[in-house]
Amino acid sequence: MNMPQSLGNQPLPPEPPSLGTPAEGPGTTSPPEHCWPVRPTLRNELDTFSVHFYIFFGPSVALPPERPAVFAMRLLPVLDSGGVLSLELQLNASSVRQENVTVFGCLTHEVPLSLGDAALTCSKESLAGFLLSVSATTRVARLRIPFPQTGTWFLALRSLCGVGPRFVRCRNATAEVRMRTFLSPCVDDCGPYGQCKLLRTHNYLYAACECKAGWRGWGCTDSADALTYGFQLLSTLLLCLSNLMFLPPVVLAIRSRYVLEAAVYTFTMFFSTFYHACDQPGIVVFCIMDYDVLQFCDFLGSLMSVWVTVIAMARLQPVVKQVLYLLGAMLLSMALQLDRHGLWNLLGPSLFALGILATAWTVRSVRRRHCYPPTWRRWLFYLCPGSLIAGSAILLYAFVETRDNYFYIHSIWHMLIAGSVGFLLPPRAKTDHRVPSGARARGCGYQLCINEQEELGLVGPGGATVSSICAS
Repeated sequence: MNMPQSLGNQPLPPEPPSLGTPAEGPGTTSPPEHCWPVRPTLRNELDTFSVHFYIFFGPSVALPPERPAVFAMRLLPVLDSGGVLSLELQLNASSVRQENVTVFGCLTHEVPLSLGDAALTCSKESLAGFLLSVSATTRVARLRIPFPQTGTWFLALRSLCGVGPRFVRCRNATAEVRMRTFLSPCVDDCGPYGQCKLLRTHNYLYAACECKAGWRGWGCTDSADALTYGFQLLSTLLLCLSNLMFLPPVVLAIRSRYVLEAAVYTFTMFFSTFYHACDQPGIVVFCIMDYDVLQFCDFLGSLMSVWVTVIAMARLQPVVKQVLYLLGAMLLSMALQLDRHGLWNLLGPSLFALGILATAWTVRSVRRRHCYPPTWRRWLFYLCPGSLIAGSAILLYAFVETRDNYFYIHSIWHMLIAGSVGFLLPPRAKTDHRVPSGARARGCGYQLCINEQEELGLVGPGGATVSSICAS
């Protein structure tokens, strides 16, 4: 295949007799020469690695019995070497008049092979090509060459009669063959279990199939290690239904009057469910909108769930908390646009939020001179279990999850993150505006007097006696 191009201009020696030479029928004559005129083809470029080669007065070719037909196709350097060269031959059975005709095709690179009456091997000395054949029983033949060599490819077509392995030259049968030659990026667009992608390596551009669901091969047609339909359905249901674990945190947040946090959890549950329904590698796929939008919303919701939970645990002032919520949403959106699959997209916001939480709790503990949160039950039954669950989820996401175990490890990740939110979300803050009896409260330099009977509802509208407790 790497013979010098100068060989293409040298006259080919006459074909030596061999044991495979077919028997000559009555009235047949030996061909006068082994050099036949080469028919050019018209090149039509459609897209990257998408080229069609058309023959003049085609696409059907009439093959007379006395001589072959030779066609030339030129593949340009760099532009055509990264695709798949496809050749299809289809025999018109009505053109052979019920004679046992077989059409042989020999595809070679740079040097055409002169097909005589022995077109069975498509090889001569150190030159070998690709052999195709069509007949009344096999009317269609296909050949695909991934990443073909650039240069000129020659296709020689010859019709012979008889039954193999012995063929003779046909008498009056003119076979008609439909020829289709084209260059495509991938084999059959990689089928339903693959995706054709353009890749670049060291300034070399080429196309290849990225197979899914265990399928392999040039066109993702090898099902030896493919996932079954039941397994695909199971993985999809696990990834989608595991998001229902966010329902208890949503209900708990609404009961504790954390409405904004509940909205974030609902957003995460919704988009994570439909993102994983659209992200499946097999045929169990359901997309409600563009895949890129679903992926962005899923990642943003997951990070915002962690962010708002930790900020809510800090129990900051409402204005400060709202500013941090908005600032976190904008910064996380920017980080996801830079790199959606980076580990620091999860660890960075989590560590920063934990720093804010530690600072707020430390300041509150110093002011009160008591550990915050003050009750040991809060630490034992909520904070410690929630922290362990969240830490386990991050470890699974960072070090255990792979492409092979993705569907069940990521489902566990969904359940652990939702469970940790239910433990870590703080209880509703108690607000009691009643001033107890005997309490001392100061205004802006004034004494606050509280009428006990009026507070208890014992004084009528026209009551004249006032028993007040004034705190100085």
